[in-house]
Amino acid sequence: MTHSVQAFSEWLAATPLSMLIQNVLWIIPTVQTIHILAIAIVMSSVFMMNLRILGFISPTQPLAAVARRFQPWVWWTLIVLLLSGSVLIVGEPGRALYNPAFMLKMAMLCTVLILTLVFQCGLRRDARFWEKSPGRRVGGRLLAGVSLVLWIGILFAGRWIAYINVDSV
Repeated sequence: MTHSVQAFSEWLAATPLSMLIQNVLWIIPTVQTIHILAIAIVMSSVFMMNLRILGFISPTQPLAAVARRFQPWVWWTLIVLLLSGSVLIVGEPGRALYNPAFMLKMAMLCTVLILTLVFQCGLRRDARFWEKSPGRRVGGRLLAGVSLVLWIGILFAGRWIAYINVDSV
């Protein structure tokens, strides 16, 4: 698998689009800035929702209302992150595609997105789904705690991508 990822990475780095991204000096810093600002929006929204689930903020505000307020920010900003991240990967495929920190980040992201969908599906069925019984409250709090840990892990893994030298791994 490593050989095919490396071959794909080398092919991608040689494409005209990758060459353009690599050679136009303002593209990478601009896209990185957009990516970082989008991360701040996602993290803020995720923290607000999960801290509400855990009961640390706005305990009198219905959970469904908090979710309606912040979930659109998460989903729409994830699209921005996907697009900006794709540009960064196309511009520097060797830096990310077989970097263990990138792979860890993607695994945690997939996991936390599934957890977010589970949470959201519960709310869609019933606005008070996660508040109806002590068992569901505990389940919701467990989901929120794991979600926070994963999002923080995603943040750290994303930063580690720049500091892990893939050639030495």
